[in-house]
Amino acid sequence: MAKITTVRLLLAIAATKNWLLKQLDVNNAFLHEDLHEEVYMEVPKGVVPPKPGQVCKLRKSLWS
Repeated sequence: MAKITTVRLLLAIAATKNWLLKQLDVNNAFLHEDLHEEVYMEVPKGVVPPKPGQVCKLRKSLWS
C-alpha cells in the first residue's frame, strides 16, 4: 500500500504533465486462500520430473 504523500506526488506530476490516469483494483485475497480449482505449473528449474513433460499440480497457493 502506498503512502498518501506518494500518491499525492504522483498525482501532481501527472497533472503537470497532462498524463491520462487510470485506476484498477488488484485483488490479492487469493494469495492466502486454499485453492478451490485445479492449478498447474511448470516444474521449477533444477528439478527433474520422473517423466518428461510432467507438470506440478498445486495443492495450496504459492504465497501462503
